[in-house]
Amino acid sequence: MVLAPTPGASQQLIWLPLTTQTLEALRIFKKLFQQTFIYGLATVLPRALAIILVPLYTSVLKPSDFGLYATLMSYIILGNVVLSYGMETAFFRFINKAPSQKKTVQSTALVSIGISSLSFFLVAFLFREQLAQFINFNTQFVIYALLILLLDALVIIPFVWFRANQKPLKYALIKIINVCINLGCNLFFLLALPLLASNDPSAFWHSLYTQENTVLYVFISNVIASGATLILLLGVYIKIGFHFSVSIWKKMLRYSFPVLIAGVAFSVNEAFDKILLNYLLPPDIASREVGVYAACYKLGVFMTLFATAFRLGVEPFFFNHANKANAKSTYATITKYFAICGSAILLFVIVYIDFFKALLIKNEAYWVALSIVPLILLANLCLGIYHNLSVWYKVTDRTRYGAYISVIGACITLGLNFILIPAISYMGAAIATLAAYGAMMSLSYFLGRKYYRVPYDVKRIGAYLLLAMCFAGVSFYIFERNLWIGTALLLVFLLAVFFFERQEIQRVIKK
Repeated sequence: MVLAPTPGASQQLIWLPLTTQTLEALRIFKKLFQQTFIYGLATVLPRALAIILVPLYTSVLKPSDFGLYATLMSYIILGNVVLSYGMETAFFRFINKAPSQKKTVQSTALVSIGISSLSFFLVAFLFREQLAQFINFNTQFVIYALLILLLDALVIIPFVWFRANQKPLKYALIKIINVCINLGCNLFFLLALPLLASNDPSAFWHSLYTQENTVLYVFISNVIASGATLILLLGVYIKIGFHFSVSIWKKMLRYSFPVLIAGVAFSVNEAFDKILLNYLLPPDIASREVGVYAACYKLGVFMTLFATAFRLGVEPFFFNHANKANAKSTYATITKYFAICGSAILLFVIVYIDFFKALLIKNEAYWVALSIVPLILLANLCLGIYHNLSVWYKVTDRTRYGAYISVIGACITLGLNFILIPAISYMGAAIATLAAYGAMMSLSYFLGRKYYRVPYDVKRIGAYLLLAMCFAGVSFYIFERNLWIGTALLLVFLLAVFFFERQEIQRVIKK
């Protein structure tokens, strides 16, 4: 609380304007983190499903089969980006930029995604044999991948509509249902179906079960869950409507095209390491190397969960508060606390990595790639900070710079992967990922200083990051994951954060 005497009445106290701003900021932060928690729950659960399924997949599937799954999922990640073509970001931008045309913007985006997705599916399905030969996969796998892409694309705008209209509970509920269906199908196909088929070979269950392509059931489970999700969201289609404005659509495409380029580049950074490992390593070891890399890569999902949940909650907030007087200082504070929380998560996972590996990856054959985890965690933290820094080009309609930055990151990813994978296998892929995301974070910061200067507390953010990185490196590489030393370093880090941030922490707790 800040008080000051009024002019001419030294005993009378009034609120300074700063106090009003502080209270408003606290109110904003409270609402932001409430929504972030709900969106985070909805985001964490699908990602948590990936974590939960890792023990199942790594116990049922051989490393080579898990590598096949990881490689095809990498293609699906790229396809998801292409089929959304930045329309999600354009949706947020245009409903806030032109509130009077909100309904038209929503329906235009819905119709656009629907037509383009269905057209893509029909063309790809007609050429499925050629596509399967091109990516060197069984045609069955390609068909299921195309179905997943179509169904996921058709729910993009309904989910964005929930976020834009501040309906996080409905958003979360449907996401949770999707997770439950996917998990249930995986458990049935991978655990229950083999038992049913073996107990009665002549029964109906035996006709459904195949031992040759067990991994195929993973994709079937995804198709069933995605199809159920679309059915649940059909009511949103009716609410949004099917009006289409060509003029608005053209403007949205112009805005979203750089976002598409950035998204493709992001998918290269996120997924092409598995694809390139599969094609740059000798054929006799490629699938196995992809499998162990992809399994240990999952241990970095804790950082991804946090960063993704935070981004989902904060992205609408960035647009809604872009015209506020204290917007820049608010952005700076949000980024600082994101970096603090991310640094703590990085250190926590590294300190207790042996617990997480035993919990999530039951098969010790996968543990050989454990050395990539610190690099992947740090890379995902850099990516999360980048998303916070990217507010400058989104609120100033300079999305082309996001594309430039992402393309540079993709070039770094591809270049280093081609150089390092043949020499040091999956460790080269991890180094390339960290280098790309670190470069993107740095570029966004320096360009933002020129076009939309936000007063980030760079020294303090840098100090927390450096301290967490040093402690993580000491715990993992020098003391070889000694639990007692790692725990002590984690406590020292948390105490340091509390010491330097105690005033703001106490203020938030009181409010």
